[in-house]
Amino acid sequence: MTGFDFLPWQQALARDWLADRDRFAHAWLVHGLPGIGQRTFAAAGAASLLCESPQSGLACGQCQACRWVRAGNHPDLRRIRPDAVAALEGAAAEDGDESGTKKQPSRDIRIEQIRSLLPWFNTATHRGGWRVALLYPAESLNTIAANALLKILEEPPAHTVFLLVAHAPDRLLPTLVSRCRRLPLPVPDTEQALAWLQQHDVDHAASRLAAAGGAPLLALDQAREPATPAWLELFLDLAIRGGASASLADALIALEPAVWLDGFQRLWLDLSLATHDLPARYYPEQEAGILRIARTLDAGSLAQAGQWLQEQRRLAQHPLNPKLLGDHAAQRLLHAVRPVAGRPS
Repeated sequence: MTGFDFLPWQQALARDWLADRDRFAHAWLVHGLPGIGQRTFAAAGAASLLCESPQSGLACGQCQACRWVRAGNHPDLRRIRPDAVAALEGAAAEDGDESGTKKQPSRDIRIEQIRSLLPWFNTATHRGGWRVALLYPAESLNTIAANALLKILEEPPAHTVFLLVAHAPDRLLPTLVSRCRRLPLPVPDTEQALAWLQQHDVDHAASRLAAAGGAPLLALDQAREPATPAWLELFLDLAIRGGASASLADALIALEPAVWLDGFQRLWLDLSLATHDLPARYYPEQEAGILRIARTLDAGSLAQAGQWLQEQRRLAQHPLNPKLLGDHAAQRLLHAVRPVAGRPS
């Protein structure tokens, strides 16, 4: 995350947000639907705050500060994120124990990461301007780290701005949220989103955007994969033709729970729509199979399984046992769509 360009649908909001820096809040909570560019917005915002020659409030891209940001080594910018996220960004440290065995990267933002900021606060900024702490995703703060951050925000360091990025602010400590000014990011309109996807050579951009719930960055990520994930195709096949859940369980266990929980929630909406003879919203290419399943299922079982998915989604970041969760999900969800006896297909 070393860029400083706002996405097209963010630029007007960014200019308004950055217009009055003299009265800029010391902490912001940037939030919105996953896949619309919260991290991009916050990273570009950090670059703009650090820029020495901003243009209409946005980073110029040419000054020394912008060059440092581009290189990923601006001394007045800190990124606080879980080790697992850093690893995906190619910035993980080589952690290991005394035997040389590498540790599994943490999915939490730990208190040590918050404490490491304290000496930084006590040094002068290198260019006499802002100091920016970019923290994402804020939901990854464990309880101890969240309380440590709260104490810092109660008496914020001078010349320092915190940019917290979140998809679900309701999962954060209310006292932490109260210390931040909220900045909700809107979902881009369909025309803007489709134009951006087409610029990135995404085939079938409209169906990809629909499957991503209108979130362009999520649609772009999904475009690198088949329109329908293999595990979801397997679920549909088992639901239609029957079969044991073991193969589906194996497929789910190999994935992050948040990935398949999100996919099933989208499929559940399409199944609910199909029970009322309405077109699929997220998986239109699977509409025939979805309609076939919807004609024979029990609406009550579908609703109960949908509620279960919602409950599990809240726990997706910290499943107690991913294997047990995958096994249980495969059995429960296939059971929820089994044909009702005597109902024609």
